[in-house]
Amino acid sequence: MEVIAMAKLAQATSKYTIVARFTASGVIDKPDVIGAVFGQTEGLLGADMDLRELQRTGRIGRIEVSLKSEGGKSEGMIEIPSSLDASETALIAATLETIERIGPCETKITVDKVEDVRSNKRKYLVERAKDLLSQLEDKMPERTEMMEEVVGAVRTSEVMSYKGLPCGPDLEVSEEIVVCEGRADVLKLLRNGIKNTIAVEGTSVPDAVVELSKRKSVTAFLDGDRGGDLILREMVQKGVELEFVARAPYGKEVEELTKKEIYKSLRERVTIETARRDLEKPFEDRTRGNYTEEKTPLRAEREPESKEESAEEEAQRPKRRPAGMTEENVARLKDVLDGLTGTRAAYLLDARLDVLGKIPTKEVFNAMREVDGTHTVVLDGTVDQKLINFAKAQNVRNVIGMKLEKRVRIPRTMNVMTARDLA
Repeated sequence: MEVIAMAKLAQATSKYTIVARFTASGVIDKPDVIGAVFGQTEGLLGADMDLRELQRTGRIGRIEVSLKSEGGKSEGMIEIPSSLDASETALIAATLETIERIGPCETKITVDKVEDVRSNKRKYLVERAKDLLSQLEDKMPERTEMMEEVVGAVRTSEVMSYKGLPCGPDLEVSEEIVVCEGRADVLKLLRNGIKNTIAVEGTSVPDAVVELSKRKSVTAFLDGDRGGDLILREMVQKGVELEFVARAPYGKEVEELTKKEIYKSLRERVTIETARRDLEKPFEDRTRGNYTEEKTPLRAEREPESKEESAEEEAQRPKRRPAGMTEENVARLKDVLDGLTGTRAAYLLDARLDVLGKIPTKEVFNAMREVDGTHTVVLDGTVDQKLINFAKAQNVRNVIGMKLEKRVRIPRTMNVMTARDLA
């Protein structure tokens, strides 16, 4: 199979994009398609609407063609950016369907749509405005009632669901999670930038929380009252594998705390062993909900260290090449990875290792979520635990990068490799 594609060149002044697909009864090349578009539409709409003249004056952009030839036939897509008005653009689109031959081959062209570029830009503006607003929340001055409503809507929209329980958007991709009591606590933590949360929604701890605790590091963040004690006892009895416990100050609930109090409580979390000993004391004898023994700092506060494997560590580590992977596939993946060096980009591949798409590395999470059939991810960057967890959630089998972060946990159902593993 031969694939020919031209990178899309954005037209700064384009209003619409004509998108058409074609099928041809033989093998053709990109120049044949472009030639047919110019040649067979010439004169149909008069001199003023001739495609060459429109392109010369900048009212029609560069014609982009992608095609593939297989089994003696060809098919592909044509995209034409236009700065004409809607009716003129529609006329240009209609002329494409009059083309009957490309090169020596009989051809059928169908216009799929005329896309309003400005509509996509408006959607982007709205989403980007929400993102910027969420970043500015902590720096905002006193707000009007209207602004408070907008901020609340942005944050509330981030509340997701995991097996029927309210949670933050980073729950499944984070190695460490915070379990709290109710939806209001999840919202409070979200408003203060903590997104790896889930609520038990009552004193009966759901099985979903027990299951999560078996594969993630769990901190329970509970109210500073008897209700918090009851939930902690329930978690222990149900077999939730807690590592740490944080409590709101004595007599306060998590949803009532200020940002400063939230982060202070989390910094002063204790091990589950300390928390269980404290439960043995009468509630009235405690001076505050937090525990008084030596506290365990959050992972983000520990001494920084190099996250990537050093060259010496990588050389000492056994190669992670899957037993069932053929030498042909290894060589193919090595070529793909070598081609990405220095590009800060990533490829998504299907089960046959055919390319599904190429994106910047910063878009790899969104791309895995949106592109169906992603089997392998190859990127010019470091593979970390967050990427591995997210890829597993999207049923990706192989993740390949230039480097590997230290001490990552690799699921049995996945293969994680670096350039050295493919050498």
